[in-house]
Amino acid sequence: MFRRGKKAQPLDGPLTTESLRRWLIEHLAARIDADPAGIDTGKSFDSYGLDSRVVVQVSGALEKVVEARLSPGLLYEHPSIDDLSAHLAQELHLAEEPEES
Repeated sequence: MFRRGKKAQPLDGPLTTESLRRWLIEHLAARIDADPAGIDTGKSFDSYGLDSRVVVQVSGALEKVVEARLSPGLLYEHPSIDDLSAHLAQELHLAEEPEES
């Protein structure tokens, strides 16, 4: 069910709340071999069958995306994409959308 050795895909463009949320959706979908459109961002990571090993792997991949050290338990503390992306947006002071140049 889970893809082994799945590398974290880089973000397309700057790190914003929306790009982080989109990355989480796509990364979770790839991990569970599902269509990203079918991911319910309000459902818990646990409900998608992620075990503790996979949660730590996702947390490690997320560290590379946000370029910051994260707690391996972060996905347990913030158990859904909505909750996690909101928490990280606040902690990392992320903009909602990229600023126009």
